[in-house]
Amino acid sequence: MKSITINGSQRESVGKKSTKALRNAGQVPCVVYGGDNPLHFSAPELAFSKLVYTPDAHTVVIILDNGESINAIMQDIQFHPVTDRILHVDFYQIFEDKAIVMDIPIHTVGASKGVMNGGNLRRPYRKLRVKAIPSKLPDFIEVDITPLKIGSKLYITELHNEDYTFLHPDNTVVMQVRRSRLAVVDEEEEGEDEEGTTEEGAAAEAPAAEAAQE
Repeated sequence: MKSITINGSQRESVGKKSTKALRNAGQVPCVVYGGDNPLHFSAPELAFSKLVYTPDAHTVVIILDNGESINAIMQDIQFHPVTDRILHVDFYQIFEDKAIVMDIPIHTVGASKGVMNGGNLRRPYRKLRVKAIPSKLPDFIEVDITPLKIGSKLYITELHNEDYTFLHPDNTVVMQVRRSRLAVVDEEEEGEDEEGTTEEGAAAEAPAAEAAQE
């Protein structure tokens, strides 16, 4: 997974006055959890643009002015309700031998036959939650939608990967193609529907014939 570097300064004072002064100076107060003790630092607001305003997932390397370097992931972020400026960011320190949980974005590839026939591709999730050691975390999860016909669903069990574990139930639908008013029924799909209807009709006619004989 790609990493973003944020250069910051360790904070000695964490009171309301010092926090307000930092924000007025264009700095964002931050905290790193997960180590022996919480670590408070600040960094310029512009340093977070590539981390926050992107659909991609990244790990973070925090380099402090005392030379200390910390590997982390962003855990929480607070925005101003009116201006949308970043008010505070929480990080969680990561270690190479310890698994962590992250939300990883989904990238689709291929062309769905059902969509080309006028169906609607539904994506209940934009990101999927996975658990893995940091070195095994993917930049994104690739989903091939080529096999999806109208009415098809792709379940999370079909995306199994040995590098990480999905933290979703096995019946989670990741993608599906639903019929629309403009959809064109594919000949192969229509044949399957007719075959199913014939079998169902034959099954229904059998009890009726037996009843008539009685």
